Amino acid sequence: MYDELVAGRNAVYEALCGSRGVDCVYLQRGARPKGVAKILAACKEKGVPFKEVEREKLDEMAGEVPHQGVAATIAPIAYRSIEEILEIARSRGEAPFVVLCDGILDPHNLGAIIRTAECAGAHGVILPKRRSAPLSAAVYKTSAGACEHLAICRVGNLVQAIESLKKAGLWLYCADMDGQNCRDTDFAGGVGLVVGSEGEGVSKLVKERCDVTVSLPLRGKITSLNASVAAGIVLYEVANQRLAAERGRGKERG
Repeated sequence: MYDELVAGRNAVYEALCGSRGVDCVYLQRGARPKGVAKILAACKEKGVPFKEVEREKLDEMAGEVPHQGVAATIAPIAYRSIEEILEIARSRGEAPFVVLCDGILDPHNLGAIIRTAECAGAHGVILPKRRSAPLSAAVYKTSAGACEHLAICRVGNLVQAIESLKKAGLWLYCADMDGQNCRDTDFAGGVGLVVGSEGEGVSKLVKERCDVTVSLPLRGKITSLNASVAAGIVLYEVANQRLAAERGRGKERG
C-alpha cells in the first residue's frame, strides 16, 4: 500500500535509491529544475512510473512542504527494532552509536537530527511513539532523504529503550544545559545520545537513567541553541573522536 508522500528533489531521489517501494513520481508540468534528470534516470532504472501534473496539483499534494516541482508516493517506512540497530553496528565492526529523541515535536528539528545523525555515522535513531513528531513529508524533506538510509525505531517507552541499550553495553549521554562540556567528555565505546526538545529539554525520568550529562559551552547572551543544532555539535564530537581513534589504530597497524 502506498500512502505516504515525499516532496523535494533530494527527498524523492533518495527514496528512489532506498529500499522502500516508490509507487509513482510526480513532476511539475513544463518544469525541469536542476536535479530532475537524475530522478528520471532513477525512475527508468527502477521501473517507477512518473506523471506530469500542474503545479496546483503538486501544491495540494505536498501541503506546506516545498516540493521544488517533484513529489512521490511511497510505501510506509519499515521501523526497525533496537536489536536490528545493534546488529547494523556489529555488521560494520563498529561500537554502536544511537540517537534517542525525547519530545522532539517540531518536524524540521526531527528531520535535521536524522540527517545529521546519518552523516555522523550513527547506526540508528530511536523515537517514542508519543511526544514525537511523526515521520511526515516535512521530516523526510528536512532529512534530505536520510530516513532512507538510517534505521529508525519507534518504542512505547524511552526509559525501557535506555535500559535495553545499557544491557547491550552502551553508555547513555544526556544532552542538557547543566552537564559537563562535551569537548571534555570521552565518548569511547558504545554511545547512546539523548536529545530533548528546546522548550522542555530531556524529561526527568529519562535524564535520571542516563550515565552522563553533557552540555555545550555558551559564551553569548542567548542561553540555548536550536535542538537540532545542539544535537549536531554533540553528534560530531562523537564522530570526531571515533575518527581520531580509527586513525590511531591505523598508525599502530602501520
